[in-house]
Parts: sequence; structure tokens; C-alpha cells
Amino acid sequence: MTGHNVSHSNIKTKRRFLPALSPARLQSESLGQTFKLRVSNAALRTVDFRGGLDTFLMKASDDVLSLRALKIKKQVKAKLASQPAV
Repeated sequence: MTGHNVSHSNIKTKRRFLPALSPARLQSESLGQTFKLRVSNAALRTVDFRGGLDTFLMKASDDVLSLRALKIKKQVKAKLASQPAV
């Protein structure tokens, strides 16, 4: 998002609002690995709400994920496809 910094004298200068990214270690249940990712605080809450990294990645569309997250999603899909259905 963009906006203005407004000074005391009401001079407006352009600024950008960037997302609050924080480093996080997320555990993949199916792969048995921990991944270091920089995610927003809202994304961390969504991962917890959906029940873990694997289900979050499976439900997320590819256009909103980073390249690293897409790579992890591809690994999870391959692992889940190779397991027999219960």
C-alpha cells in the first residue's frame, strides 16, 4: 500500500506500507522437516487456524505463494501422492 507522511506543517511526502514479515520455523508433518520462512503475522495465524503448514500450502493458491513455498508445496504433494490412501 502507499500513502503519505504528513508533517506538522501538513507537507505530504510519499511512503510505502510494507507487510510485517518475521522469520519463522514451520514444521511439515508429511515431510518431517522444519523450514525457515519469512512470513507475515497474519499468515502465521492462518497456518495455525488451518492445522499446520501442509494443509495451509495445499489450500493456498499458487499465485499468492513465494517460490520457496511453491517448492515445499510440490514436495508435500509428491509425498502425499506416494503414500497409500487410508
